Amino acid sequence: MNIPGFTDIIEQNDQTEARREHLDALRDLVGNVYPNKFERSRLTGGEDTITALKQWQPIVDVEHEMAIVKENIPEGERPPAEIKEAFNDRLRALGTVRVAGRLTTPPRGNFVHLTDGMNKLQIYCDKKGGFALVKNDGAGTIDSANGWNAWKLIDHGDFIGVEGYLFVTNTGEVSVHVEKLQFLAKAMLPMPDKMHGIADAEIRQRQRYYDLIGSSLAVEHEGLSTREVFERRAKIVSSARSFLEDNGYIEVETPMLTPKATGAAATPFETHHNALDITLYARIAPELYLKRLVVGGFEKVYELNRNFRNEGLSYKHNPEFTMLEFYCAYMDVNGMMDFAEKLYQHVIENTISGLVVEYEGNEIDFSRFERVAMRDAINKYAPGAEIDDNNIIQLFDDHVEANLIQPTFIIDYPKSISPLSKADPANPAVAERFELFVNGMEVANGFSELNDPREQYDRFVDQMAEREKGDEEAMVLDEDYIRALSYGMPPAAGIGIGIDRLAMLLTNKHSIRDVILFPHMRPERKEGEKSREGGEETSS
Repeated sequence: MNIPGFTDIIEQNDQTEARREHLDALRDLVGNVYPNKFERSRLTGGEDTITALKQWQPIVDVEHEMAIVKENIPEGERPPAEIKEAFNDRLRALGTVRVAGRLTTPPRGNFVHLTDGMNKLQIYCDKKGGFALVKNDGAGTIDSANGWNAWKLIDHGDFIGVEGYLFVTNTGEVSVHVEKLQFLAKAMLPMPDKMHGIADAEIRQRQRYYDLIGSSLAVEHEGLSTREVFERRAKIVSSARSFLEDNGYIEVETPMLTPKATGAAATPFETHHNALDITLYARIAPELYLKRLVVGGFEKVYELNRNFRNEGLSYKHNPEFTMLEFYCAYMDVNGMMDFAEKLYQHVIENTISGLVVEYEGNEIDFSRFERVAMRDAINKYAPGAEIDDNNIIQLFDDHVEANLIQPTFIIDYPKSISPLSKADPANPAVAERFELFVNGMEVANGFSELNDPREQYDRFVDQMAEREKGDEEAMVLDEDYIRALSYGMPPAAGIGIGIDRLAMLLTNKHSIRDVILFPHMRPERKEGEKSREGGEETSS
């Protein structure tokens, strides 16, 4: 069995060797160098994280008032001692604080900052040894003699916990005067560049933990930090949930492993269930399961789901992605477009506090949405082109899609490529279907749901014929779904919204990999391994 050694995984160099030596020396001082917990104080009302303390009103007030004092004294002079002492009396009265975090810089002097990944708090350790070391021996034994000796063994990126009192420095920064120090965890690898973070996009995406560390330590940022990107993504999801639930929708969960790859036109991932001895597919869409629930009486239903499609990679495609799908009984395609507009506006307003999005140099205004028939769009951007059902999609992809910068619903798709949607009563060759495009990218797809079981059966049969001709993405016949429709489904409309692409738009990120915490990538090649593409030797 070929198992890599620890030193094969952790690069060996002067820095990692020094950190290992520091860890061994710390073990002699504190015992367990990876203790199980650290109790933080609760001065702020909840647990005193660094972020909670930095946002706590008594600290905010002192830093604000100190800034006013500094504005009124000559440059280079210190604030009057009596004023500073008055501030410190106020801070000392707040009580003893216990905080923990990662060192943002090497501890070369008395002052250093700790971070909780969002905010930084300065701590002061008296070089004369005026603080004690807490041993990790289960009893919390206090070692009054070795605080500074332990301090000299702590590296940039290590986790420590400190206990002490708050004071304000001459520069006006509220800090912690450390009275007790406890070692919590060693960073065996060096930290990213503190000025600019990580420049290599592949490293950022492959090692998201390292990217998050680098982003939290970086002094300079272009746009949002990595943490802020994923906090904004979380806000998108929570805002969508709250809007749907306020409008009477119920969240459900449907199978991720299914006996048939149904609900969309896509190539699935395939696996095998040993106990049942059956082939299963990672779902490509939850659509048919959600519509089964509409049959069963869920008039408004939604799911935030992970879908899997065994297809190519691009800046806007990842094999695993997140969709919001919801369905509403007694609604048609026009009502769904109206509702989708309101949902997008609610989510965007709650996420960025406005409806104008800056994305890749474009100002995108979500206060209004256009609705344009597919043929009209082609005639606008490819005048004179001959259009039929066989070339309409290719004409659209080639000439129209990239021009749709402002939010635009493209409507009136050919029924032949819309096997789950109802036909327009006024034109049976056209489906009551839309796709929403923003900045040249499709972000949503919806339609009036086909609820005639016989017609749905015939559409599936047509799709199966396409599969026989070699179209691997054509849909398969789902007998149970036909059975469900045969019990009766009310008129309904549904939509699928790409959460990843919406996150791209609202964080100004060009690649979908930048808004997925752990995107799929080829395995990392080690030095001397041959590239699958060219056979050459490469360095990782």
